[in-house]
Amino acid sequence: MGKKLWALFAALLLLAGCGGSGTAGVSKAEEAALSARAEYLAITSCAATVDMVADYGERVYTYRASVSWEQGGAMVLTVLEPENIAGLTARLEDGESYLDYDGASLETGELSGTGLTPLEAVPAVLEALRSGYMAQCDFESGEDGEQLWILCRSPENPAGSGTEIALWLDGETHDLTRAEVSSDGYVVMQCTFTEFTKE
Repeated sequence: MGKKLWALFAALLLLAGCGGSGTAGVSKAEEAALSARAEYLAITSCAATVDMVADYGERVYTYRASVSWEQGGAMVLTVLEPENIAGLTARLEDGESYLDYDGASLETGELSGTGLTPLEAVPAVLEALRSGYMAQCDFESGEDGEQLWILCRSPENPAGSGTEIALWLDGETHDLTRAEVSSDGYVVMQCTFTEFTKE
């Protein structure tokens, strides 16, 4: 029980910058962001298909991968497209990454000065959702209905500097639908999630 209370207290502290309304109350978006964070702190596993666009400035790469994660275990990403590297599997566990494939390699150069690679983008997105500093949050309406938008970054960095992770969650289920990773204001990775499940 104490662990859950500590997680909620930490979430409240991290959410202090969210919304920016300047009122003493908590906005609907802030409540939804806190609720989503609590859900993601409590899950024991999740899985999805993710379409990724990695932008290196002069080169842009697109990938489709299946992703699965279990608490206490590895995050496993298996490339589905492009076809020439389909089946390439990356396991990320305890800060280490491992590639498994028969002689092929996936471009894993750094996307930002912080050392983020395409293989590390999905874990970074989930980590931001579970424990990152929420600088802003709001609701957006679009073709897919209402989405909860959350922007995570270091509390020391001004807006548009350093690494920022923007998250879009389904307004009702809180399933992750989209994410963008930016480095000094430039979007270096876009992720679109489908078939998202969490337990």
